[in-house]
Amino acid sequence: MRIGIDIKQIYRVIWQGPVILLAAVIISLLSNAIRPTSLPLVADWSVQGRMTTERDEPLSIALSAAKNLFEKKAAVFIDARDSIHYGEGHIQGARNLPWHNVDDLFMSVMQDISHDTPIITYCDGETCNLSHDLALFLKDMGFAHVNVLVNGWTLWIENGLPTQEGE
Repeated sequence: MRIGIDIKQIYRVIWQGPVILLAAVIISLLSNAIRPTSLPLVADWSVQGRMTTERDEPLSIALSAAKNLFEKKAAVFIDARDSIHYGEGHIQGARNLPWHNVDDLFMSVMQDISHDTPIITYCDGETCNLSHDLALFLKDMGFAHVNVLVNGWTLWIENGLPTQEGE
C-alpha cells in the first residue's frame, strides 16, 4: 500500500472548482436572460435609487421641502407604521394608514382627500419600505402627488419639528 500525494488528483481538484463555478455563472445568466421578468445585473440600491416608481419617477422628498409643505398646510402627511408606533408619536396632524392594514383602513383614512392633494408618506429608518409601498399604492389609487420622506420620523424628531402622541 502506497501512501503519498497523487499530483494528478490535486490538479484535477484545482481545475474542477473553477469549471463548476463558471458553469454555474453561465447557467444563472442564461436562466435570467430567458425569464419574462429578468433581474437587473447592475442596480442602484441607494435610498434615492430605491425610492422610485416603476417608471423610474423619483418619489423621495427632502426634509426641507416636506417642512415647507407642512408649515403651509399644503400636504397631508401619512404615517405608514402600525398604530402602536403611530400612537407613541407621529408628525403633528399626520394620519395613520398602516401599510399592513391598508385594505381595511384605506377608505376611512383617505375618503376626504382630493386626488390632487400633495401627500407625503413616511415611516422610520432608512431601510423602512412601508412608506414606499404605501406611496406606490396611493399612486395606483389615483393620487397624483405622492412623495416619500425617507427615514421621516427620525429626521422629523432630530430636527425638532412638531410632533404629537396618541390617535
